[in-house]
Amino acid sequence: MLNRLEELKATALKELESVTMTNELELWRIRYLGKKSELTGVLRSLAGLPIEQRKAVGAQANQVRAALEARLRQKEQALQDSRLVALTREKQLDVTLPGRSVPIGHLHPLTQTINELCDIFTAMGFQVLEGPEVEWDSYNFEALNIPDEHPARDTMSTSWIDYETEGGRRPMLLRTHNTSVSARAIKSMSPPIRLIEPGKVYRYEASDATHTPMFHQVDAIVVDKGVTMADLKGTLYEFAHRFFGEDRKVRFRCDYFPFVEPGVEMAIECTACNGSGCRLCGNTGWIEILGAGMTHPEVLRRGGIDPEIYSSFAFGMGIDRLPMLRYGIDDIRLFYNNDLRFLAQF
Repeated sequence: MLNRLEELKATALKELESVTMTNELELWRIRYLGKKSELTGVLRSLAGLPIEQRKAVGAQANQVRAALEARLRQKEQALQDSRLVALTREKQLDVTLPGRSVPIGHLHPLTQTINELCDIFTAMGFQVLEGPEVEWDSYNFEALNIPDEHPARDTMSTSWIDYETEGGRRPMLLRTHNTSVSARAIKSMSPPIRLIEPGKVYRYEASDATHTPMFHQVDAIVVDKGVTMADLKGTLYEFAHRFFGEDRKVRFRCDYFPFVEPGVEMAIECTACNGSGCRLCGNTGWIEILGAGMTHPEVLRRGGIDPEIYSSFAFGMGIDRLPMLRYGIDDIRLFYNNDLRFLAQF
């Protein structure tokens, strides 16, 4: 048995010297060190040998295994070194060539739009204010003069959250508009107030070319003495001209919102069809971008501001539609698909 181990060692080492490829090296390892190799078989048969012979054969077998494993590691390193040398000779590195540029990311187009809106309105004297996305019913609806029977409160329009407190259940929801931030502001701040409030809002509705269940809005509120509808229209005209260009047509029409009186909607000429009518504008030539109006006296009163002394205007717009109009994008869902071919254009 001892002689056979020495013969096995000599044969294995001789065969290893002739190995020149990595795949051949793996075959050699399986043949001489694998689970079904002769050497492994010797180690498994030791239990059937007499005790003295078992010790001698076991020690010799372990020495042979250790020698073969050590030589295998040396051969692996030698083959790797040879491969690196061959690659170096085959592909010379020219250190004078310019390096490859690393691709650099950029802000998402919606984030760019939010930053631009903040710059436009802060230049007009507004402050930026943010609020919680999970909101109390009292700020999202009650403080804004939205009655209990209003359709917006329905579970088909609003994502409600049950919240238990020590005093009992208090209704919470994913805010449906950033006007809830305005409600918080007029309750915690004293006039004069001039704020814009960008952020995400949530509506329980199906996705299509112009709607998604989560989107971005920017709301604004101004509270001061002597604020009029002329101030509101002048602010919105200035915004539209700065964002869309001096030649973009703007239209105001009467509309109803529970938290303003009177209320108006503002639309701009469709940039995709230049007013001739298309899929994006519903063949009307106009796209509504915001609702606005003079803040309802009851909303000011609930916030602790005397409407006999102060007046106010407010507006809110969907941020996602603004880059759609500017760049002629006909599907809002493109902003949320994370397709780099689309996002890289901005």
